[in-house]
Amino acid sequence: MEKEIVNKVANSKLEVFDLEDYFPKEEIVILDISKWLFEGFILKEKEFRDNLNKEDWSTYKDKGVILFCSTDAILPAWAYILITTYLQPFAKQVVHGNSQEYILLHYQRVLETVDYSIYKDKPVILKGCSKKAVPQSVYTLAIQKLMPVAKSVLFGEACSAVPLYKSK
Repeated sequence: MEKEIVNKVANSKLEVFDLEDYFPKEEIVILDISKWLFEGFILKEKEFRDNLNKEDWSTYKDKGVILFCSTDAILPAWAYILITTYLQPFAKQVVHGNSQEYILLHYQRVLETVDYSIYKDKPVILKGCSKKAVPQSVYTLAIQKLMPVAKSVLFGEACSAVPLYKSK
């Protein structure tokens, strides 16, 4: 008679914290502001404001927007701020920078709202393999949230986890 195969991982008290569950769901748009500059390089305030007024900002409704300039234009600090005032009523989130910065800011916001009490005094695995590009810095944020509540924290998959933390 053969022994029954038992899934010890499924029967354990191990909780999985998967950062991919919190990955941004909104469409992320990269917006190059050089299109509103004279010859792509020079910010002429009146012309710049006129161009912004002509834009249909509703096309960014419920989207994440990353603002950047593809040229070497020297821009005043208020240029990105002004564009944000147009986007804010529509966009889900606006970031001046790149995709990594957008995702990091998203996770900073989201990880503040998670109810970590479900991990209280339990072993937790911080899932390491993901299909989406979760920045490494987000794992640093997550471990700081898990340590005060978890009994222990491991990284990776249940079959090959690396111990990171154990409460005393």
